[in-house]
Amino acid sequence: MVTLIDKRFPSDAPRVRHPEKAHRPDQPMLRKPEWIRVRAPSSNGFLATRAIVRNHGLATVCEEAGCPNIGECWEKRHATMMIMGDTCTRACAFCNVATGLPRPLDEDEPQRVGDAVAALGLEHVVITSVDRDDLDDGGGKHFAATISAVRSHAPGTSIEVLIPDFLRKAGALDRVVEARPDVLNHNLETVPSLYVRIRPGARYFHSLRLLQQAKEMDPSLFTKSGLMVGLGETRDEILQVMDDMRSAHVDFLTIGQYLAPSPKHAAVKRYVPPEEFADLKRIALAKGFLVVAASPMTRSSYHAGDDFRRLKAARAADLARASDR
Repeated sequence: MVTLIDKRFPSDAPRVRHPEKAHRPDQPMLRKPEWIRVRAPSSNGFLATRAIVRNHGLATVCEEAGCPNIGECWEKRHATMMIMGDTCTRACAFCNVATGLPRPLDEDEPQRVGDAVAALGLEHVVITSVDRDDLDDGGGKHFAATISAVRSHAPGTSIEVLIPDFLRKAGALDRVVEARPDVLNHNLETVPSLYVRIRPGARYFHSLRLLQQAKEMDPSLFTKSGLMVGLGETRDEILQVMDDMRSAHVDFLTIGQYLAPSPKHAAVKRYVPPEEFADLKRIALAKGFLVVAASPMTRSSYHAGDDFRRLKAARAADLARASDR
């Protein structure tokens, strides 16, 4: 369980990590089933990855969001960079990233990300961010600069960006797409009926349109989106979101189990068994997604490098079939 009191560095005074959640009544915490168990990270590979991240003064969503897969991923040096600081301007009910007024952008951060990617020797990197509603462009320019820096420092590395919704930030998406990442991801997170409770600062159809616009700007760009389940959504709602994503020409879908970071966050309504994830994957592939990752422990950047190779192979096979018709 994640504490609501946050102390990042020895010199920091303790602060409330989620001031907007601190006075909420505790939500019931369902007992985790056996298929949710993970081991605490302790390997040499994990420690080496952490050292590189620390030495470059970077934040990762792996740590800030309390990802359960951090031990497995960091053992392989697969850290997901989180740019534009460690404090988000949104207060999503599911998220463990700290909420508050962020610090000004660090103009040197893109170069440090590039250096760190090279030091980690990554074939594929995922770069995400906090929401920065305080910035005129939502951080679009900063994303573009980070993509450029990774291209410079690690030219053989494929780049996946997991972007915020850039709500009311005209031109922000254009800047990111023009920087030519290999994969553009924006998670819808949940079904429309739960947005007010789970993702109150976002708008479902804006997020859907964002994904569609990215594909319109660059049809060669792979687009990706993800859903959490176990928040109270229905099966029919999940299937409708799949159809909505396909109408926006999303290539890659991830589906994973929601895990509550603390009793102050949205409650887990249900733990979805592995066989239901397998069924959802089968249905999603039948709907036309090139790649689907669906399991209790699936997260946006989990096995992202392997999935990118599958994505390229699936598109190549799709194009070959089309040419044979």
